[in-house]
Amino acid sequence: MTIRKKFYPWAASIPKGVSIKIATLFGLGNLKAPGTWGSAMGVLFYAFLFSGLDSGSGLGFFRYVFFASLMAYLAVGICDSAERTLGVRDPGKIILDEFVAVNFCFLPVSGEPYSILGMFVGFVLFRFFDIKKPIGIYRLQSLEGGLGCVCDDIAAALISCACLNLIGCVVPSVFA
Repeated sequence: MTIRKKFYPWAASIPKGVSIKIATLFGLGNLKAPGTWGSAMGVLFYAFLFSGLDSGSGLGFFRYVFFASLMAYLAVGICDSAERTLGVRDPGKIILDEFVAVNFCFLPVSGEPYSILGMFVGFVLFRFFDIKKPIGIYRLQSLEGGLGCVCDDIAAALISCACLNLIGCVVPSVFA
């Protein structure tokens, strides 16, 4: 049994045009440097919906992880559907994976929200690790369907998160 049938069977019922619209963030993936646009939109999404919610008075660590993971799960199915429709494995125009994954850069590890500087540094770190794919991240792309499309970006985001928090220990202005 394939992963898609076992873990996200609902993805097969997404209309083709809908999966492509969502996976390309409504055409934003057709612009030059699509991964950068997807990542930038993900940082804006974090800034408007998550920033400030990650401290003790807001969403909290476990709820943040739950919501970010739920978004990632949905992205796996949507990206899988879009890949099958386009007939291409992880094409550059699919940027939902970057949009969703970049939020893992800003896991509320310290309990403090990230400042604008922190969000910028997280964005740069994420783009670096997403493009270079060090430490075996590139191997995750070989996972089946949408899972491979999204998992390599989440791995890049988690490494970025670790680096961002280490930087935050030296440069406290990374946190608000």
